Amino acid sequence: MKIGIDISQMIYQGTGVGRFIQGLTEAILKYDKKNHWFFFFSSFRQSLSKDIKEKIKLKDHRLINWKLPSSLLSFLFNDFHLATKPLINTFLPLNSLDWFITSDWIELPLSIKKATIVHDLVYLRYPQTLPKKIIKTQEKRLQWVKNETEIIFADSNATKDDLINYLKIDPQKIIVNYPGVTTFTPPDNLIKKTLKKYQLEKNKFILTVGKIEPRKNIERLIQAFNRLDSTNILLVIVGPSGWGKINFSSSHIKYLSYIEDVELYSLYSTCLFFVYPSLWEGFGYPIIEAMLLKAPVVCSNTSSMKEIAQNCALFFNPFDVEDIRSKMKIMLENDKLKKDLINKGKINAKRFTWENYYHKLIKTLSAFK
Repeated sequence: MKIGIDISQMIYQGTGVGRFIQGLTEAILKYDKKNHWFFFFSSFRQSLSKDIKEKIKLKDHRLINWKLPSSLLSFLFNDFHLATKPLINTFLPLNSLDWFITSDWIELPLSIKKATIVHDLVYLRYPQTLPKKIIKTQEKRLQWVKNETEIIFADSNATKDDLINYLKIDPQKIIVNYPGVTTFTPPDNLIKKTLKKYQLEKNKFILTVGKIEPRKNIERLIQAFNRLDSTNILLVIVGPSGWGKINFSSSHIKYLSYIEDVELYSLYSTCLFFVYPSLWEGFGYPIIEAMLLKAPVVCSNTSSMKEIAQNCALFFNPFDVEDIRSKMKIMLENDKLKKDLINKGKINAKRFTWENYYHKLIKTLSAFK
């Protein structure tokens, strides 16, 4: 087969969307031995890594690289979808493809079979947590997905249920395919270097990870943390800035913004436990990353989080500050529980591999009639 895929979301470092498309691209380049791929990438200011470019060339695939911002592409292909269809089919060499795969931001108006990856429908469930621009973009994009896409890959059963209930999409078109999650355990010298860099070598700390936006529910987490009795413990918050205002002004809270993976993995490996208070997730990468790096997990009991964590985490109601506080207190005091969750988590996390994701993707596309 000849398959195209939009990998433009790779520029969003530190986000689940960026991690997803990075992992999928690397899986394609590693595991595919017989299909020919066209990788479509567009960004006005940023470029693909040299490593990805070299691998695409080495594997004899093709890279289509545009210097256009995502906002312009969204305007052209989501807002003026039908009007730009003749243009895109003339100037993009994609008409001979068997499939084109899109995800997250734009829906290209192509006259070939399309598959779409949908991570979540937060814009419908919690519109108050998102900027209006994102809501409008997703509304337009998902309408074209509903009308034109042959197959939709959902990150979880929670997302599949939302696609059926909110958008009335035929369940037969939806395939649940859990994303892969990869990490590595940093050597001791790099862990020590990271702890020293962020002045954590002498502190015990609780870790949370996620883009700073209302859906991640950091405000309630901070309120719950401030109610804990333990004054010698820090809350470390890692994630790129997003939208909304959060007050980090506390001597017991460290906000580190975006950090490199080796540093993030060092923090997973040394935290007391990992807490994930998000209101809603299509998947929830940090939960599985934490499990892979032997951090006990306490997280929200909503959406895909309970689905992917199963019985390997301690759950709370993300809207209830007191429940968040009480579950964190249990984690601080119950070493036996933490060890049990660590052992269960390591086993659970092995389910989520990019090799599994890739093979299910190709099998589904190949079987489509």
